[in-house]
Amino acid sequence: DVDPSRGGSASSIAAVARRTEVVLLSLPDSTVVDPVVRELAETVEPGRVVVDLSTSSPASTVDLHELLAAREVAFLDAGISGGAAGAEAGTLTVMVGGSEGALERVRPILATFSARIEHMGASGAGHTTKVINNFLNGVSLAATAEAMVAARKAGLDVHRVLDVLNSSTGVNFATLNRFPSIVDGDYLEGGLTGNLMLKDLRLYVELVGRLGVRSLNAQGPVRSFELADELGYGEQISNRVVDAIGDASGGIRLQTKED
Repeated sequence: DVDPSRGGSASSIAAVARRTEVVLLSLPDSTVVDPVVRELAETVEPGRVVVDLSTSSPASTVDLHELLAAREVAFLDAGISGGAAGAEAGTLTVMVGGSEGALERVRPILATFSARIEHMGASGAGHTTKVINNFLNGVSLAATAEAMVAARKAGLDVHRVLDVLNSSTGVNFATLNRFPSIVDGDYLEGGLTGNLMLKDLRLYVELVGRLGVRSLNAQGPVRSFELADELGYGEQISNRVVDAIGDASGGIRLQTKED
């Protein structure tokens, strides 16, 4: 067991449940979150709050919310966005689903690493918002990677192309925040891996399928990150998708020996 006021580690999930008022989870996906929460539910005391900061399946989130509600434990789905740099700077955005009262209880904790905390609605709303956000993130990254490989293969100066894009209608998060570093060989290591991005994109496909929304734009980024995994980049930062597309396009790199 651990005294949470003094820090340290706990010997088990049960020890965490017994000794803490608020449990924060940050795990790879729902296949991990689900068994952890179910184990927590066996020992966590009424009145506690469990916050899932992972990018999880909204459907699974609602099931876990109902499980914990039956034990008088609040469960908040709190998707976070802003990347590793945002986490270090304390500027993340948190999108929360679940009880507003429970959110107010944990807001001071979330505020230690976040600049914006938005209550999005009932259970599942936070993770739904995060999945939609990550879909657009994946679209912009994969599409910009492809466009920059095309620019390099066409013989264009990729620095100049990027400058033009960032003052034109093609501007997006990837052109503004990723590729100014990538074109100089800095892949901004430490962020989301390609396979985690692929997981998030598949969650979006699952979500829109359940909602009955026709998706015409998901398969491009899904296939891009599947390609990255096939070519050995899956466990590297998702920005390496540009190298996967470059490999499949004749061995193109945005950086050359002359750069």
